[in-house]
Formats: sequence, C-alpha cells, structure tokens
Amino acid sequence: MAAAALTHRDYDVIVIGAGSIGAPTAFSLAEAGLRTLILDELPSAGQGSNKRAIGGLRATHSDPAKIRLCLRSLEIFAGWKETHGDDLEWYKGGYSFVAYRDEEEKTLKELLPVQKKFGLNIDWHEGPDFLKIIPDLNPRGLRGGIFSPDDGNASPLLAAYAFYKRAKRLGAEFRFRETVTGLIIEAGRIRGVKTDKGEYFAPVVINAAGPRAKTVAAQAGIDIPVRPDSHEAAVTEPVARFLGPMVVDTQPMAGSANYYFYQHFTGQVIFCITPSPSIWGDDVRETSSFLPMVAKRMVGLMPRLKNIRIRRTWRGLYPMTPDGFPVVGWSKEAEGFLQAAGMCGQGFMLGPGLGELLTRMVLKKTTAADEESLTYLSPYRSFAGQEKLK
Repeated sequence: MAAAALTHRDYDVIVIGAGSIGAPTAFSLAEAGLRTLILDELPSAGQGSNKRAIGGLRATHSDPAKIRLCLRSLEIFAGWKETHGDDLEWYKGGYSFVAYRDEEEKTLKELLPVQKKFGLNIDWHEGPDFLKIIPDLNPRGLRGGIFSPDDGNASPLLAAYAFYKRAKRLGAEFRFRETVTGLIIEAGRIRGVKTDKGEYFAPVVINAAGPRAKTVAAQAGIDIPVRPDSHEAAVTEPVARFLGPMVVDTQPMAGSANYYFYQHFTGQVIFCITPSPSIWGDDVRETSSFLPMVAKRMVGLMPRLKNIRIRRTWRGLYPMTPDGFPVVGWSKEAEGFLQAAGMCGQGFMLGPGLGELLTRMVLKKTTAADEESLTYLSPYRSFAGQEKLK
C-alpha cells in the first residue's frame, strides 16, 4: 500500500513552503504558465509564520533591494481587490519611525537620500509637524520622525489564501501535510525532492521554507545562515479610530531592540517587539514578560494607551540572517536550487514582489535592476553589514 502511494511526477518548478513567500511565488509562477508544485507540511497555505505576522506592509527600508521589492508588493496589495476581487483588508495608513534621541534622528535623516532615490514617498518632519501626523505621541523630547504615507497593512491570512486560490485556478498544484525529507541531486544538479509521501521531479526547486529553510538547504549540503528568533505580539480591544500610520520606535531598551504598533481599520491596536537579546529557537509559547515590557514602552510613547485592554497575545518566528537581509539566489553547490529564505520577519511585505523576481529568475528574464538587487541578497555575500530599519 505504501509503495502504491508514492508519486512520481514532473514539474517545471517545485516550491517548498506555502507561506508568505511560497504562496505569492506560486501565483506568479503559475501566472507565467509554469507547471508548479508547492509542498508544505502544514494543513493549508499561510499556517506557519505567515499567520503570526501583524500585517505591516512597508517599502521604508535602508537598501535598494528591499525598497524595490516592497514597492512592487505594495502595488500588488493595493490593487488586488480591483484586479482579482478578494478583500485583503488593505489599508493605506502609512508608516512612521519616531526619533527621541540623536542616534535615531541621525540614522533616519541619513537614509532619506537613498530611500528617495529608489522611489519612496517619504520625508522627515520636525517634532511639532510630526505631532500633526500622530497627535497622541508623547511630545516630551520628540525630535521628529519620518513618515511614508503609501505604506500600510493587510491581513496575512486573507492574502495567503488569495494567492493560493488564484495560483490553484491557474494550474498550480498544492500538496499539504507533506514533509520534504530530501533533495534529489544528480551530477551537481537538482532533479527534484523526496517527501514522506513520494518523489517529485523538476529542474528548479525553490527553498521558501521560512524557519525550516536552513534544514531544507542542509539536505543539499548547503549551510545558509538562517535561524529562527521568537517575537511576541498582541492585539487589543477595538476602540474608535485615533491612529493612522504604523508607529516604529527603534531606540533600544531593556529586553527589546525596538517595537511597533498600529491601529487596524476595525479599531484594534496590534503591536510587537524585537527582543534583545534575541530568543533563538522554535518556541512559540507566550511569555509572562512580554506585556509588562511592551506596556511600559507603549504608554511612555503614547500615554492615551494606558487604559486599553489586551485581548490576546501570541508568538511567532522570524527567520533571521546575520545582517538582517534575506538570502535570495541560485546555489552554486546544486544547480537549479534557488534560495528564498531569511526574510527576517518581513516575508509578508516582501512576498509578492519577491515572487515576481523569483519567477523572472526561473525564466532567465531578470532586469539590470534585478541583478543589482540580487547582489544585496546573495547567499554568498559577506554578511558584514546591518539592515538599519529592521
């Protein structure tokens, strides 16, 4: 019976993972007419780190690659309902990064020329003008901040399902509850994958396995510097609209490197921290230390939040790299094996733009801009720098 269950089929591309990267990539590949198989060990699309994302979408980054990819993602999210009919709960509320110290002000101002050069609609606003954008910020010591009005937020689960549904209509095949157990490599070239249910063959395999990407790459004898880091988040009761943009405070404090929050269009405030030191591993159990830590930060930054009630907390995994940039590129060790890993908690905002880039790579139709972006994301870079707006 077990032997009869084994599957042997040929595809143009196999994608490992149906989450923030895998689902939109499947859509893009299928739209290009490629026979695509997507494998995921979970029951349906977007059930891993994707469903634990808080939904922020920004092109406000510090490097050309992520700016370009996320600008394209924003276009896709903003136009999805009109083009495809699905409501992804897209809301163009913008993103803001606040500065209360010399360090943050200096960094934010230094990044503006690069951000504007690559197409971001963004500006620095001095303290009094910044309070016009976010009136409820604590004015004491506020130097100002940057505001990018074209950023926003959407539902990670609705988006993953929309990409999955559209990809499936275009002919992509999804196999859930199926774990990749090995890669089929012959003469230095990828030939397919083995799972706990069968074997599948394709000249291209894309590693979009999120927190498991390092394990998948190791099956080809490749060590990619990606490891999961636990981040905790929460959502409040719904209240009347008072906040437009996502607010990001990057000044480090005890227990956290930064934190960020926004008000969903249905009224709830959703927030998350970046732990410091990092919490390595795959533990997604909630902690007792998160709320006291983040409450102090949030009330200090926005005092009107002191009486709001928390409805739920949860914890997710950020697949991190040493420099905070994704790992995207062809493997030298196994021809046809394409890495799309280490999104550092930004897979949701990178996914649609990256899915199109991966498709152009498979079709060998990359542009000059693509090639420049891929130098920043190369699996073989030095990993010596640091993303300044993690």
